[in-house]
Amino acid sequence: MAVSLILAHPDPQSFNHALAHRVALALEEQGREVWFHDLYAEGFDPLLPAAEIPKHAPLPSLVDIHVRQIVAAEGIVIVHPNWWGMPPAILAGWVDRVFRPEAAYRFLEGDGGEGAPQGLLQARAAVVLNTANTDPERERTVFGDPLEAIWRSCVFGLCGVSKVIRRTFSVVVTSTLDQRKAWLEEAARLAVDALG
Repeated sequence: MAVSLILAHPDPQSFNHALAHRVALALEEQGREVWFHDLYAEGFDPLLPAAEIPKHAPLPSLVDIHVRQIVAAEGIVIVHPNWWGMPPAILAGWVDRVFRPEAAYRFLEGDGGEGAPQGLLQARAAVVLNTANTDPERERTVFGDPLEAIWRSCVFGLCGVSKVIRRTFSVVVTSTLDQRKAWLEEAARLAVDALG
């Protein structure tokens, strides 16, 4: 099973990096091939140029690699912080450029784009691991947990991935070293179980 693992955090010393590397190791120990992409380290350009919008447009090589891997992946893992109730801009741009028509989804014949698309991704499951400095109860009651809607309904649900597991680790800024170690092991188990 090939897993596409996408990391979106600019600081190599971040807990997001620790999560992504621990999950990658756990999946590799289970015999899975992991296509690991640190978007900041790769210098992934999140800006979608107009020339890339048509469904059969030629793509830059890095974008083409990401598209081919997300289409072929049997599992997807996304690791990012919660910034303003959204993924970092680099990750939002990655979705814009990689979850392309005729790759991740297609509109049915006679639909001009206003209806629900047919999802084309073959991934059996997606795991989204977030970090936050907002208390989980406040995130739900005050903000309505916008990341849940983004990943479950707006991205993966529309692209054919029905099994979406999301876990937020918080509050990171006040967590202890022991708590972070426990979270790393929890993330590893969650990913292995979800993508098994």
